[in-house]
Amino acid sequence: MSTILDALFIGGLRPLPPEGQLSGIFKEATRAPVALGLQGLAGDRQGDPRYHGGPEKAVHHYPAGHYATLAERWPQLDWAGPGTLGENLSSTGLDESTVHIGDIYRIGTALLQVSQPRTPCWKINHRLDVEGASLFVAEQGITGWYYRVLEPGLLAAGDAIILEERPNPELDLARYWRLTQAHRPDPEQLARIAAAPGLAPDKAARHRQRAEWLRQHGGI
Repeated sequence: MSTILDALFIGGLRPLPPEGQLSGIFKEATRAPVALGLQGLAGDRQGDPRYHGGPEKAVHHYPAGHYATLAERWPQLDWAGPGTLGENLSSTGLDESTVHIGDIYRIGTALLQVSQPRTPCWKINHRLDVEGASLFVAEQGITGWYYRVLEPGLLAAGDAIILEERPNPELDLARYWRLTQAHRPDPEQLARIAAAPGLAPDKAARHRQRAEWLRQHGGI
């Protein structure tokens, strides 16, 4: 299975209205090949490294088709398109229903592994100037996802995105999101998710802890 990397985005830090916090959500498309290392793309920055960037969130991929969903909900967002929400990679043909936790993709000369969905935050509201946008993204499960880098290399728009390995064929991102966001998920399902190869370690630990708590407090 393969598709094409339609666009590649990188960016520095800029003030995010209205408060002016420095953010890396503003990206610019580049046609030139960009070096990808274990921490991310050369020239790309994140404003708050506590929650963005790092080896488990080295690259953010957001399906281009989700912008139509946002514009359908808020017609004033007809200006928003690929790159608006801070993604590094944009494509069609892949989304949360077809991408799985732990999937390994070859893009250009780099090898990347899906580590987790993006967790929507308040910066989406500010970037789009729409209150409730991040909640809508979460409710609809149109989150995009992060990769860790298994092999550094060069990426460029137009590269093929080639699936090389799928260790969790039953755990697409849509199912992962639905189960982990449930108010009281089944603890055994949650424990199996925590054990999924390729899942970000902090997410795995959190799911294990929650599964254990649910087992102990099942009658509450």
